[in-house]
Amino acid sequence: MTAFDPELAGALEGLPTGPPLSADSLAGIRQAMAEGNLTCAEAIGDRDLVWEDREVPGTDVVVTVVKPREARNAPGFYNIHGGGMVLDDRFADLPRMVALVEEFGFVAVTVDYRLAPEHPHPAPIEDCYAGLTWMAEHAAELGFDPGRLIVGGGSAGGGLSAGIALLARDRGGPALAGQLLLCPMIDSRNDSASTVEFAERGVWGREANEFGWRSLLNGQTSPYAVPASAEDLAGLPPAFIEVGAAEIFRDEDVDYARRLWQAGVPTELHVWAGAYHGFDRIAPDSEVTRAALAARASWLRRTIGRA
Repeated sequence: MTAFDPELAGALEGLPTGPPLSADSLAGIRQAMAEGNLTCAEAIGDRDLVWEDREVPGTDVVVTVVKPREARNAPGFYNIHGGGMVLDDRFADLPRMVALVEEFGFVAVTVDYRLAPEHPHPAPIEDCYAGLTWMAEHAAELGFDPGRLIVGGGSAGGGLSAGIALLARDRGGPALAGQLLLCPMIDSRNDSASTVEFAERGVWGREANEFGWRSLLNGQTSPYAVPASAEDLAGLPPAFIEVGAAEIFRDEDVDYARRLWQAGVPTELHVWAGAYHGFDRIAPDSEVTRAALAARASWLRRTIGRA
């Protein structure tokens, strides 16, 4: 059985435990997560950055823009939050997003999408796509170069990022310079060897994963909701895929990277030994997290530089 990295294991032991994710516990878990998220003011602090909320016309989609005060011809980053398709909001990734804005000068947009089970597929992916097209259409106003636009997110956000990369390709939508897929949730079958091995270990197990997929799909199927089911991966933007070796998404993410390579898509894959789902948030000062952040930064520099 794959062991957790000792440093990461110590951080995991200190986490509070809550009720298993279910229809009954969903509302309470949502409230607790919302209360734990930082506001823009808290996440930005004294950095010379500005932020504003915007509504996407013709939809119920709200996005938050975070950018340098004098952004001009900057790279763009479109963020999609995680939460198993059923949890969290656009503020969940603010610490990571603000750090990217500060380091790379990104004009960053983070989107609120409707959550399952109240809003099953295609609502979440269509909301994310609406926010992406709004961002691309307002590139000049926001101060970024639409030719250097990257989409990214973690977990469900990584899955939705992969989904809108497919959707943008098929609809002739915004041209993406890259897709940053952090431990993406992309395969609804929930039956890989890593899914079985880590069914009850770490912070996101097999039962929670099944609940998330069942809530999202509601008996449907689509490659935009389940990117691992897409038959044709050719023509997608360059991909960065990161996953822990000790989490349920390991095997599906490695397989997705393999298929991207076979389709001719430039793809970089990092599988971090002993790392569980969400290790970078739970153990931000660990050696594994430092290595992961450095790898992401290297890929981002190369990607926005060559786009």
